[in-house]
Amino acid sequence: MRRATFLVLAMLLVIASAGWAEDWIQFRGPQGNGISSEKGLPTTWSSTKNVAWKAELPGPGASTPIALGERVFVTSYSGYGLEAGQGDQKDLMRHLLCFDRSTGKVVWHKKLAPKLPEHKYQGEGSYHGYAASTPTTDGERLYVFFGKSGVFCFDLAGEEIWHAEVGDGTHGWGSGCSPVLLGDTLLINASVESRSLIALDKKTGKEMWRAGGINSSWNTPLPVKTSTGETEIVVSIQGRVFGFHPKTGSKLWDAHGVERYVCPSVIAHDSIVYILGGGHTSLAVRAGGSDDVTESHGVWRVKKGSNVSSPIYHEGHLYWTRDGGTVCCQNAKTGEFVYEERFKPGAGTIWSSPVLADGKLYYVSKHKGTFVVAAKAEYELLAHNVFEDDDSRANASPAISNGQLFLRTDRNLYCVGK
Repeated sequence: MRRATFLVLAMLLVIASAGWAEDWIQFRGPQGNGISSEKGLPTTWSSTKNVAWKAELPGPGASTPIALGERVFVTSYSGYGLEAGQGDQKDLMRHLLCFDRSTGKVVWHKKLAPKLPEHKYQGEGSYHGYAASTPTTDGERLYVFFGKSGVFCFDLAGEEIWHAEVGDGTHGWGSGCSPVLLGDTLLINASVESRSLIALDKKTGKEMWRAGGINSSWNTPLPVKTSTGETEIVVSIQGRVFGFHPKTGSKLWDAHGVERYVCPSVIAHDSIVYILGGGHTSLAVRAGGSDDVTESHGVWRVKKGSNVSSPIYHEGHLYWTRDGGTVCCQNAKTGEFVYEERFKPGAGTIWSSPVLADGKLYYVSKHKGTFVVAAKAEYELLAHNVFEDDDSRANASPAISNGQLFLRTDRNLYCVGK
């Protein structure tokens, strides 16, 4: 009887902990919008303060870590692309690592040889590197996208289940879109590889549908609920914004979008999609409708935007950064700017996307650390945090889980918090 009571109590504890400990299972978190519901997150840290553990990585990468239960997963690359214009592509290797979230120790480490040739690591080609796509998980399997090398499915022990190719194309800027799960479908923006949005069966890797015409698009697709409760897949490309049927891949609607290449991923709130890109455009379009909905569903359009970093929606406002270290707050109803403030000290380049939790916005700069800003329509810098002993590049967004922040640089993976 005592044993039965103990088991029931243990199960209740597990259920209770699962209720507040949120997994970070894909790029930009549980809903793909960069928002976490967790509380009690750290505001300040350094190399010697508020760091639970630090783990050395085998090489650089711009991918975000993901957290599932007691495991943290992240990708890296090594052998080539460490310095612009140097090295031999035959030495390039990609890595998928699993860490114990309590200790930071490596549980398993998978090495994957690339399909060559890849884009050259020189000039603007050094922006993305070769591990820019964030993995995703359904709690049973991991899904990883490595550009022309294809999409890989692993079990949680690191054993490969299937591999699917989505095209042979490369681009001087590399490949950076992340996979997204929707039910039994895995969505891949293969703009670089085949100018396509591709849906794969998550269990087998078999192609379910393919939509063409996805040009100059480095952003991750987003499932969006319309005002009628239907789900659409929205992706931003050069010149247009598209809404696709999730089951067939047929194009439902399109609208005038960003005139240049598009790196920021779209976000949505109450069926309105917010789009940034090309460094000089931000706009809002209501999801739904058919054919060209530019006039019927367009909400607003402004000649200011983010070049790379994706936005956050919070309490009627959009928050995002421009490349030069300027943080912006925009009225989501009108597009009017509430504030534009340059970080002090200077943030330099910011290519990662912000995350929001516990009333705080976290912005990671490439070389100047993390800036923590109050999530309100008045600029207030709460903290500026730097790992003093790590001067390597940081292009990845933070992951949030179980009251902790997971930050990765080209050199290390950090667990920040208790």
